Amino acid sequence: MGTISLTEDEIQQKITQYVSANLLEGTESPAELSGGTPLLQLGILNSRNTGRLLAYIREEFGVTVPPTRITGKHFANLDSITALVAGLIAE
Repeated sequence: MGTISLTEDEIQQKITQYVSANLLEGTESPAELSGGTPLLQLGILNSRNTGRLLAYIREEFGVTVPPTRITGKHFANLDSITALVAGLIAE
């Protein structure tokens, strides 16, 4: 696939846009969505939405999140998801 060279800011921007456009069901406005917004705590990332986000990460960034990393720690907020994706891209 060739090497994708994205900064963490670019990764976070893409993930934030995806979550804003596809996973927010009137609960939060995109303006309120920040790196530290507790996605799990607010119920934005339920099992269905997490599955959709994982598919997006696979399609957009070309990385598959291993089941061992699908944890609350890695999916707590946009900052932790970004760090996870950046780490997987780097591997």
